[in-house]
Amino acid sequence: MNDDIIGKCWHCGAGLTKLDYGRETACLACGKATRVCLNCRHFARGRPNDCMEPLAERVLDKTRGNFCEFFDPTDRPAAAGTAISPADLARQAAEALFR
Repeated sequence: MNDDIIGKCWHCGAGLTKLDYGRETACLACGKATRVCLNCRHFARGRPNDCMEPLAERVLDKTRGNFCEFFDPTDRPAAAGTAISPADLARQAAEALFR
């Protein structure tokens, strides 16, 4: 059994192992879902679908567990409360016109 820490919880920062990233697994420290967009290395606020992976299905709630096949844990999770700048909001609206 491998208990090496490979990432951190997006909500509380607790260390997570490979076994902590199941579809319905929650952080033992805070109880929040762990297999979420905010814990993925592909998450990129401001990109289309807030994801660097162009083939990923759209996920509306970035804090809920999902079935994304491109999920890859990161050791630097995004903060849930990170605000989107007005410039990023305008760019997202413009990009949405062409989808």
